[in-house]
Amino acid sequence: MTAVANVDFVNVRLPMEDERQLYRLSIRDGVWTQIIRQDGAASPPEAVSLDNMKQFQGKAGMFEVIDLEGKMLLPGFVDAHMHLDKAFSLASVGNRSGTLEEAVLNYSQASPAFTKQDIKARIMRSAMQALSFGTTHIRTHLDFNLRVSREVALRTIEAALEAKEALASYVTIQLFPMCPYNFMSLDAEAIEEALRMGVDGIGGAPHLSITPKEDIDYVFKLAEKYDVPVDLHCDETDNPAMRTVLHIAERTKSQGYEGRVTVDHLCALASMTDADAHGIINRMADARLKAVSLPAVNLYLQGRHDSFPVRRGVTRLKEIWEAGIPIAVASDNIHDPFHPFGRGDLLQIALIGSYAAHMGRPDDLRTLLRMITDVPAQVLGLTGTGIQAGHEASFVILDGSTPEEIFTMLPERRWVYSRGRWVRIAAAKAEWQDSQLARYWQEAAEKVSFHQHEFVKG
Repeated sequence: MTAVANVDFVNVRLPMEDERQLYRLSIRDGVWTQIIRQDGAASPPEAVSLDNMKQFQGKAGMFEVIDLEGKMLLPGFVDAHMHLDKAFSLASVGNRSGTLEEAVLNYSQASPAFTKQDIKARIMRSAMQALSFGTTHIRTHLDFNLRVSREVALRTIEAALEAKEALASYVTIQLFPMCPYNFMSLDAEAIEEALRMGVDGIGGAPHLSITPKEDIDYVFKLAEKYDVPVDLHCDETDNPAMRTVLHIAERTKSQGYEGRVTVDHLCALASMTDADAHGIINRMADARLKAVSLPAVNLYLQGRHDSFPVRRGVTRLKEIWEAGIPIAVASDNIHDPFHPFGRGDLLQIALIGSYAAHMGRPDDLRTLLRMITDVPAQVLGLTGTGIQAGHEASFVILDGSTPEEIFTMLPERRWVYSRGRWVRIAAAKAEWQDSQLARYWQEAAEKVSFHQHEFVKG
């Protein structure tokens, strides 16, 4: 279905508003036109259920009425931190120790062999899979392996730009190349070339550098020169002495970059004393940093060098939130040497965050829904994404009526609408409503393998 759909919904629950209230919503030409509180349940005679909805052809002046029967409708999910280019690479790049260090080394050694079409296919497949679960906006960090060559580094950028353009009618993708750490002696001009090519911001992992402050300063210099936001992997370690976030906060204020800098992971905060951690969180708030937690991958990678008790590495999600810092939860890696699992489902990630951060109270569940919708939209600098008259209509309908039900059942049945069209209707797995998406999916799936080259018994 490629035509723009005009739709009315009745008996809708909006957990981002008042979930006890039922609403009537209207979309015209892909834009929300009205959000009206209903006086109790009401179903016009022409209304159809979600299970019986017709594939609307979008004829001028016509619309259909769909009865949600109390199901929840959320803004399209926003995944604030993915590695789409690495996704589904585990068959080619293993990690026997399960450590971050081996993952970084093995992927770096393997990356020269990946063709542009390999990388593009992985980006397409993983972005579309996230879309099938309700994610309509993504920020992805991109490998930029200058240690091998400029050609290898820019190959990923070219693949990502092509994938972004191909999927632009369905999902928004922001591209953030990762400046290699200790990059002062490398071909730093290649990073500027990537920025000129049209990426959306600049990233990196300065805590891995032997010169982290110099790396951070250079990232800010480039960001200011090209007027782009900064998004840095930050202190992804169990070492409580690692505090590059403090220098990032300092540079953010001195450069006048408040509100344009995001810090991710922040695992070191989980190993600090309360006094030290809270002091750093206060500095983050003062610099108006934004933050992203990656609970699934941090649980998998961190603590690998500990004997019991084992640190689990997930940052202080509640304390950061309570300090007024916008913090999202995000997918990070999918079936690659950094994380052998995952599927790009932010509802699953929010549930893992709930376990890791002990966030199970009713208000916690509603906070977690915000951490995959309006908060990451703020992290990405998006506007006009919520369910509000005049905003573009991109949303996901979940087969449940309360956050408690949603987090308990993790419903597979979802209805996803993005950029003025239905892309998924009800099916328990991705069955695309758009023929172009179906073709993209088939082409990308042919290049993705779940078969390991090596199987070690026992």
